[in-house]
Amino acid sequence: MKIVVIGGNGLIGKKLVSRLRERKHEAIAASPSSGINAVTGEGLDEVLMGAQVVVDVTNSPSFEDSAVLEFFEQSSKNLLAAGAIAGVGHHIALSIVGADRLPDSGYMRAKVAQENLIKSGGIPYTILRATQFFEFIGAIAQSATDGQTVRLPTALIQPVLSDDVADALVDIALGEPVNGIVELAGPDRLRFDALISCFLSANHDTRQVIAESHARYFGATLDEQSLVPQGNSHIGSTRFEDWLNRSIA
Repeated sequence: MKIVVIGGNGLIGKKLVSRLRERKHEAIAASPSSGINAVTGEGLDEVLMGAQVVVDVTNSPSFEDSAVLEFFEQSSKNLLAAGAIAGVGHHIALSIVGADRLPDSGYMRAKVAQENLIKSGGIPYTILRATQFFEFIGAIAQSATDGQTVRLPTALIQPVLSDDVADALVDIALGEPVNGIVELAGPDRLRFDALISCFLSANHDTRQVIAESHARYFGATLDEQSLVPQGNSHIGSTRFEDWLNRSIA
């Protein structure tokens, strides 16, 4: 089966392409560096020719509100239009758990806009909403740092390993479209301050973590359940502590 991975040179894209090729599928890593640009439409018609599945794991180079919205809207419109011409039978996109519950975040609004375009795009689809990746926990700490203090919300977070996200996307790509949303989270549900404190301690980082109920997360105010799945969800196999111990080792 021919499966085109848009954003195939990114963290998730590389893992997904490798896993699909191991299963003997024709997995194409599509990105601007390979002459395929979903935002401009360059190369889409050619790369999608004969493809049964498209997986969109792209990310915007800018998180500024208008820029990120333009990125996800334009790239999705181009992908859906080219996919319809090529006869793609399954359009898959990676999104974020809680995106529709955080309207204060320009990035989350852009992801919801992307989801809505896919839902109305006319191609059978599956949207995988995943929680934050383990690999980005350090960046979360850095974004909340002021001097030697890290100010974090008191909300819950349930991060997941990127490998588990890639595995879930393989199963989705090789399965039937659900024409809906599937959610994926890690096995551990922790508070932000506990998660970041554990990460910093393991890395011998002396920054002080302070939990504040009104602290923002990438521009958004969180409530207790903003970033964790609600109802049934798929759970990754890798615990945070196990990943952290391996990373430190």
